[in-house]
Amino acid sequence: MTKFLLSVHVLAAIIAIGPITVAASMFPAVARRAATEPEPGQQITILRTLHRISRVYAFIGVIVPVFGFATANSLGVLGDTWLIVSIALTAVAAGILALSVLPRQERILADLTATPPTTDPRSRARLAMYTGAFNLLWATVTVLMIVRPGSTTGA
Repeated sequence: MTKFLLSVHVLAAIIAIGPITVAASMFPAVARRAATEPEPGQQITILRTLHRISRVYAFIGVIVPVFGFATANSLGVLGDTWLIVSIALTAVAAGILALSVLPRQERILADLTATPPTTDPRSRARLAMYTGAFNLLWATVTVLMIVRPGSTTGA
């Protein structure tokens, strides 16, 4: 059962979190291009798609911690420091995504589709910063999951 839970956890992380990190990372650059083009129609369509990917996969990404907890319980490592740190970092990453990245994406889309379009380079820069923090947190969690400090498995 542990192997099944771990497999679902890892697959969900790859399939759900991967697209969020890519789509969210692409959004600020496309928004910059859209703000400078006289006819940003195609860029707006791309931005809507990137935002939809970020939003939908964020919802699907809930599977990752659910199966992570089940796997950790099955392995008996719920009290291990590396796992507690990973859980905390995952919660922070989820908070950044839900409270900063997705709302800023929506705001930028609304600004760019307003009549007349408004552009705030600081808003795009902040979005890039929050997206970078989100991605860095996920990279850190991934490393913790692989290295598992204090593990007796020799990894």
